[in-house]
Amino acid sequence: MKAILLDYTGTMVQEDEPYTRELVRYFIAHSRLDTPEKAFRVVWTKIKEMEANCVGENYIGLDEKADRILQECVEEYGLDGDLDHMHAIWRNVWIHAPLFDDVKPFIEKIGLPVYVVTNDDLCYVEQSLAEKGLEVAGIVSAEMVRAGKPHREIFEKALEMASASPDEVIHVGDSITSDVKPALAMGITPVYMSRKEDVQLDGVRVIRTLLDLLE
Repeated sequence: MKAILLDYTGTMVQEDEPYTRELVRYFIAHSRLDTPEKAFRVVWTKIKEMEANCVGENYIGLDEKADRILQECVEEYGLDGDLDHMHAIWRNVWIHAPLFDDVKPFIEKIGLPVYVVTNDDLCYVEQSLAEKGLEVAGIVSAEMVRAGKPHREIFEKALEMASASPDEVIHVGDSITSDVKPALAMGITPVYMSRKEDVQLDGVRVIRTLLDLLE
């Protein structure tokens, strides 16, 4: 084993955090999305749909994704708030979302280089990790190859940066669609992160905390 590939949002940094909650509250106050569950589901679905098509000539970064989603919510759900203000809150999510408590101990103790593999823009991930005092072997961002997860190009870039073949790394992530399935398709061993509940996946290791991997 030469390296660990580590998903970012939901695996390293928290999704249910103050800035995300502020953004959801703003959606509720200024649109027909009248519950946190509805607002989160609509936005997350739109993000995943964009990521699925975000490759090559269709690639767009986080800021453009946010602007498109906000505009779609204007048209579909009557969003009438200050879109620039909402974009600014969203940018705070990308930079200031806190780490889960197990991330630093895991990286300090694992004894292998850790590469962050993320659909987020490199500039925001760099700012986030610097703010948190977290050092990793490298950051593999979708913008480097103009293709995010689940597309194979970003995994190929991660293997290149790690100077490793697929059977020499494991990929840890919290999405079956964006992490587990594409890793399997690449011949990379996936580990599924399920922080909130016990689940079982045939042939796939499931963990509740990164510290489970230290064994």
